[in-house]
Amino acid sequence: MTLSICVAQLNFVVGDMSGNARRIIDAAEQAHARGVRLLLTPELAICGYAAEDLFLRPAFIDACDDALKQIASATAHLKGLHIVVGHPARAGAVERRERGVAVAQLHNAASVLLEGRVTHTYAKRELPNYQVFDERRYFVPGEGHCVIDVQADGGKPVRVGLLICEDAWFPAPAADARAAGAELLAVINASPFHAGKGSEREATMRQRVEQTGLPLVYAHLVGGQDEIVFEGRSFVLAADGQLAGRAPSFEEALFDVAFARSGAGWQIRAETDRDHSPEADLWHALVLGVRDYLGKNGFPGAILGLSGGIDSALVLAIAVDALGKDRVRTVMMPSPYTADISWIDARDMAQRMGVRYDEIAIAPQFEAFKASLANEFAGLPEDTTEENLQARIRGTLLMALSNKFGSIVLTTGNKSEMATGYCTLYGDMAGGFAVIKDVAKTMVFKLARWRNAHDPYGTGADPIPDRIITRPPSAELRLDQTDQDSLPEYPVLDAIIERYMENDQSPESIVAAGFERADVDKVVRLIRINEYKRRQAPVGIRVTHRSFGKDWRYPITSKYRA
Repeated sequence: MTLSICVAQLNFVVGDMSGNARRIIDAAEQAHARGVRLLLTPELAICGYAAEDLFLRPAFIDACDDALKQIASATAHLKGLHIVVGHPARAGAVERRERGVAVAQLHNAASVLLEGRVTHTYAKRELPNYQVFDERRYFVPGEGHCVIDVQADGGKPVRVGLLICEDAWFPAPAADARAAGAELLAVINASPFHAGKGSEREATMRQRVEQTGLPLVYAHLVGGQDEIVFEGRSFVLAADGQLAGRAPSFEEALFDVAFARSGAGWQIRAETDRDHSPEADLWHALVLGVRDYLGKNGFPGAILGLSGGIDSALVLAIAVDALGKDRVRTVMMPSPYTADISWIDARDMAQRMGVRYDEIAIAPQFEAFKASLANEFAGLPEDTTEENLQARIRGTLLMALSNKFGSIVLTTGNKSEMATGYCTLYGDMAGGFAVIKDVAKTMVFKLARWRNAHDPYGTGADPIPDRIITRPPSAELRLDQTDQDSLPEYPVLDAIIERYMENDQSPESIVAAGFERADVDKVVRLIRINEYKRRQAPVGIRVTHRSFGKDWRYPITSKYRA
């Protein structure tokens, strides 16, 4: 007796209900042709994840209902195929009132379709409300369990317990499914990527398997949605907790799993993608994030300022991997303080990547700005004001090119700069998408070296010139400037940021861990006083468990100092 299951690890688009439905229908037809009896789609597949306040619009929910009917009708002829579809569903008679108007409450639900009809609907019980999650704003929890009978080939039906994402992070829902007779667990998910999350998921699902004694199939979403990336990496665990198969990461797949009855247990057949290094996962997450942000929003290409420094070099390499060289344009905008090697390295980098490269000197504009302000600034020394003028001239030029040609400006600031405010409003922060906004400077260097060690195009040449990686970082806004003139060394800076910003450690505990009091106080102060800048920064890709985005919500005005 064999039960064939397929995970539709697909890249859905938020709000494209008819397109998402079509993708599910196509996957169902392909799976049915291979003898599959259970097709699993990710959490909220019909509308995409996360649709945020679109869930508050009744017409949006109506469109989701229509898409579910579209799938049911189009797959009615697929005899014996159960299709699990994630979607929002109105929660019966439950409602709330807003401004005196009754508003229907919703479930984060999954319906089981069989030959054109809905046989079961299950509502997610555990609603996450942490990090990037805000599900209690939109949904009410469900109750009970859902166990479906799926006919296996050559035997009796197999009882499959259905769970939705967060349900499987708690013992009770899986235990309830087991008590209701489930013989295996199927979990549909939309779990955002951050470094190390894939291993964490597998470890947590292993706990559910050990608790219930049941094998488990984990069906996951893939793709980029604004700042969030979903990496796929669907998997199946045997009843002893061992990995029995894993789908590819960061790409679409129809991941087939065959359960064959062996005595009282199961033999499981599935392909297994290898695990990847942290740098590889980060790289592919950033590439997918750029590709989907531009692709799903219809931008024809990208443009960025290429400075000869490591941050812009890294963003360029990511953009080319995501979009192809013909859709990426670079502009070098030298100022009076730009070193000759910056020109040379920027040209070299652009040539290696095969992208369009232009140079627009900003010295004339810089002198014109200073002349316009000469009377106002008379008798005052030059300071960061003049430094910022250069960054703002560059931002204006890039945005003008973006407006004229339609390409989105990719900003090149990293997480270390975002944390400390080492960036200029309306200058290097000007743009539409912040590619490495959640990548610390120390990781920027690691990713550059990783990319140089991996050559998907077979050119034989490192895409990032070695001197860009090894020279001291500098904004080049004044003579002989380096980043460490005003910031601690990056290994120290990034470690303090990680402890304070990502892990909520107090300044006292960071000092107790061996860091200098002066460094800790300086970094914490910079993080605190630069919140107003971060509020005005472009959206960027989240790759850590806490980014300066959805999961960082601090007041700009605050007297709290710890």
